[in-house]
Amino acid sequence: MLNMNKSCMSFENNSKIQGVLIKNQIMVLNPDSQKDLEQKGYGEFEKNKFHLKSFESLYLLYAGVLTLFKGKKKVDFDSLMQICKKNDEGILTKFLVYRDLRTRGYTVKDGFGFGSDFRVYSKGDFGEKGAKFLVFGLSEGKQERIGKFQKKIEEIIKMGKEPIIAVIERRGEIIYYKITQMNFYQNKQKIEMKDFEF
Repeated sequence: MLNMNKSCMSFENNSKIQGVLIKNQIMVLNPDSQKDLEQKGYGEFEKNKFHLKSFESLYLLYAGVLTLFKGKKKVDFDSLMQICKKNDEGILTKFLVYRDLRTRGYTVKDGFGFGSDFRVYSKGDFGEKGAKFLVFGLSEGKQERIGKFQKKIEEIIKMGKEPIIAVIERRGEIIYYKITQMNFYQNKQKIEMKDFEF
């Protein structure tokens, strides 16, 4: 098992957090656990209920911090992964990128708009500043049209955020590529080969 970072393993009293799986949604009912999770950048309140995203739940299960139940039956990592795959075929990619970013010490939240998978906060900035990075997860070998990213990237850059593509190699290693905007200007002056000295 990977060496988990302090933000995952430093829950109060090293106690496990209990969650419940209801209609494919993961909720934490204990108010102390909710507060602890929220301060560390996990989950969010929706209609007065504290929900964890599927990739957050998978990560916390993987790290041994979360104990999940569906009714009285305990749900393990593999079972939750199978449940999540039915609703999101890209959940494994999201989980792997999320796990990697969390183990590097970043606070990671669900992406907003632009098709990004995650908002990533600089270390120590969560709760103080907005997310600095928007991350798109891709598996190696999966074809994507770069044209569809172009407009999204322009908007992200205008917002002052940095777009990042996280590519998961076949061996499971994740490589991050920072995307920048590049402009190619048309060369208006015709250049002849005779103008060059060799």
